[in-house]
Amino acid sequence: SLYCSVTASYSFLYDILSEFRGLHPKIEMKLHTGDPAPALARVMEGHEDIAIAARPKSLPTSMAFKRIAISPLVFIAPNDVNAAKSLGITKPNDHKIDWNQVPMILSEEGISRSRVDQWFRQRNATPKVYAQVSGNEAIVSMVSLGFGIGVVPKIVIDNSPLIDKVSIMDLQPELEAYDVGLFTLKKNLATPIIKAFWQQINR
Repeated sequence: SLYCSVTASYSFLYDILSEFRGLHPKIEMKLHTGDPAPALARVMEGHEDIAIAARPKSLPTSMAFKRIAISPLVFIAPNDVNAAKSLGITKPNDHKIDWNQVPMILSEEGISRSRVDQWFRQRNATPKVYAQVSGNEAIVSMVSLGFGIGVVPKIVIDNSPLIDKVSIMDLQPELEAYDVGLFTLKKNLATPIIKAFWQQINR
């Protein structure tokens, strides 16, 4: 049983699972997709064997991690000029934005929200949160419609059907990138099926 976001299923699963099923054609897979925020908890609570998610700063000692990609965490704005101006943005690298006034569309919880909150604290700014959303794909949709500025991993933009509707903002300092990988309980690695799956990554 494997858990990941919709974006992760687009980005990584084809390569991972096509190779794995070629090596082990009789193994059955269950795939659950959803918000990445509870991914680790789902593994720790025994709902899933493996999850794909971003590595937190502090990893539980019971958890094993294997990196599969690094993805920058980026601010995005609507591509439509009028929509951007209505938010107080004149260009994607505008450093004169009043961060206390611009509407933000943010994750409800998780690593992305923690890093964004820290970014605003460093600026002594209190973001005007227009919406708190579960799932990065929904953030991209709302930004593309001009509801506010959002923050998502760049890999979400790269795989989004709305890639032409949003712009990545060139802001400094950059947010800490996502260290994306596989998670499982260390004890699970003694299970032959999970051990086989784990070992075929980055071989």
